[in-house]
Amino acid sequence: MESLYRSITFAPHLKEAGKNLCKIYISAMVKLTQQTRSVSNEEAVKNREWFIVDADGETVGRISTRIAAVLRGKNKPTFTTHIDTGDFVIVVNAEKVRFTGKKMDQKEYISYSLYPGGQKHVLAKNMMAKKPTAILEEAVRGMLPKTKLGRAQIKKMFLYAGAEHPHAAQTPKPLK
Repeated sequence: MESLYRSITFAPHLKEAGKNLCKIYISAMVKLTQQTRSVSNEEAVKNREWFIVDADGETVGRISTRIAAVLRGKNKPTFTTHIDTGDFVIVVNAEKVRFTGKKMDQKEYISYSLYPGGQKHVLAKNMMAKKPTAILEEAVRGMLPKTKLGRAQIKKMFLYAGAEHPHAAQTPKPLK
């Protein structure tokens, strides 16, 4: 680096400016030589972990954003957009999630069967009574990509209405 400083012949009053230009040039060259490493599919599958989330008393939107980030792999430094680098997530007590305000009485979930007149509206409180895990599943599914990758990522989430789950053999860690 010192040889670069000596090789530049500037007027004496521009010598300091020349040194600063050299430093900027060298730092730019170092940044160009550093490469972002992309993860392969084999590495992503090998480094998957299991997490458990207790949804008791949690707000639907806040807990679903954390779950979606882990399913996509955004919590890892090796996140790659086009590869499934996410982890497995087990959600227990899904029936005890809550909404803020009047959303439980006013929020509607809309589905369409692609037939004329086949649009259905279900209130959140009715969906919670009928199928309590569907609320979290819909919230997380809406936060994932609408591609083959998103469909593969949602399969790594396991929802249970109660506190029991059959995944004790995987030794899941609590998600913070």
